Amino acid sequence: MRNLPVFLLAALVLMTGVSSAQASDKLYLYTENFPPYNMSATGRAFEHNGTNIDGLCTEMVKAILNNTDLDYVIKLRNWDYGYNRALSKRNHGIFCTTYTESRAPRFKWVGPLTRNLWTIFAPAGTNLQIDKLEDARGLRFGGYRNDVMTEYLLERGYEVSTLDSDDLNPKRLELGQIDLWIADRLAGPYFASQQNVEGLDPVYSFNDTELFLAINLDTPDATVEKLKAGLEKVHESGMFEAIETKYGL
Repeated sequence: MRNLPVFLLAALVLMTGVSSAQASDKLYLYTENFPPYNMSATGRAFEHNGTNIDGLCTEMVKAILNNTDLDYVIKLRNWDYGYNRALSKRNHGIFCTTYTESRAPRFKWVGPLTRNLWTIFAPAGTNLQIDKLEDARGLRFGGYRNDVMTEYLLERGYEVSTLDSDDLNPKRLELGQIDLWIADRLAGPYFASQQNVEGLDPVYSFNDTELFLAINLDTPDATVEKLKAGLEKVHESGMFEAIETKYGL
């Protein structure tokens, strides 16, 4: 190759640097099938494109991003995969994530985006009565890996049979493979209906918690501040309340 003029070479180097910087600044946000908060609009287990991902939290996050100049990709995967990507990779995040004291130092947080209510479901027609969580000790719960509700129970010595996702737990409960299922009060019935499971009994609810967008710690503060400013605009416009109302909150 002939020697390029110095000014042209410098320009090419600069353009390459800008292109690399733009690529590295892109946000990669993950979520899971957790209706009505996040879900595939096509019924698939995974989605590579944000246009095919719907739900309360997804609409909130898209509204926030639409009020920024950030370049982003939203993908739907199982929770364990997305959580570990957000935990380990710069400019990666996951939503909607429950904010807890133990998780607080692991991420930068944007939110709250909405709330959820932890609920213990029993099989249809149960005569089980639970007045406090301790009443369920000795029973076998269904849960899924790296989920905050599962972690909460395990930390307190409860028996939890875990899967990579929550999809099959309603059917496991119906078949007697587990005694109880811990899920969100709003999401539980959605999952059950997808498995043609009806009549599960919400026997006890606790821990009304806040859900956030969790961002990897190595992500620039400037990026996180843009997201927080975008959330403020969503509140100011009335969009926040409109989205929650749409999903029955």
